[in-house]
Amino acid sequence: MKKSLFTLLIVSSLFVSFGCVPLIIGGAAGALGAKALSKDTIQGETDISYDSLWNAALRVSRIRGVIKQEDGLRGDIELQVGASKAYIRLIRLTHVTTRIRISARKYHLPDIELAQDLFVKIMEEAK
Repeated sequence: MKKSLFTLLIVSSLFVSFGCVPLIIGGAAGALGAKALSKDTIQGETDISYDSLWNAALRVSRIRGVIKQEDGLRGDIELQVGASKAYIRLIRLTHVTTRIRISARKYHLPDIELAQDLFVKIMEEAK
């Protein structure tokens, strides 16, 4: 038990050191591993359909803030959440896999907490 805990701590610290923080979300269907790409961006791939993710992203965006722009064909949503701006991007990788990328900035500074929160809410809503 101690050995596996130690290994987990080492792996986690390596991810943090290199700027990638793993985030495990979901149950059996639609489970994904997400990672922080930068100080303001979270990204993950899922087998939840593009349409379900798009509709969930729109619902969550309308609840959390004001949508400034949306383009369903390109998979882009720009929204204002208080003093922060968030950018949601959906990318079809295959006919069953979709990538979701969320960036957020507040006063031109990274707002990773908002990006993580939006990511989790969209994944929960899409199930």
